[in-house]
Amino acid sequence: MIFLNLSHPLTAEQQRAVETLTGQVITRLIERMAQFDLARPFAEQAVELVDSLGLTPVEWQQSPLLVALPSLNYGAAAVLAELHGRCGYFPPMIRLSPVEGSLPPRFEVAEIVNLQAMREAARLRR
Repeated sequence: MIFLNLSHPLTAEQQRAVETLTGQVITRLIERMAQFDLARPFAEQAVELVDSLGLTPVEWQQSPLLVALPSLNYGAAAVLAELHGRCGYFPPMIRLSPVEGSLPPRFEVAEIVNLQAMREAARLRR
């Protein structure tokens, strides 16, 4: 799968956890630490960020994708909308959580969130 990391770099241990949870090998890791300019429109910044990932239209629509969204909530929402437009679905995302009591602070992969399944389930509740 292609792993789009738009947040902090992941450790080898975190990458292995992702592979274990998804049951897939990360065949391509694309990392871009998102930094949004609060003085510029987020829609255009989301387009620029997603463009910088370098995927072709075929890859967007046919490759298995996983995303680590930017930490800034407004940026994450804008990026998610852009990704959905290119893929035609919401790609699954990883969620990290702090390891309790770790010094220095460490984070572990808490779960893989199937956003498309969440969307489909929500439609049944309309």
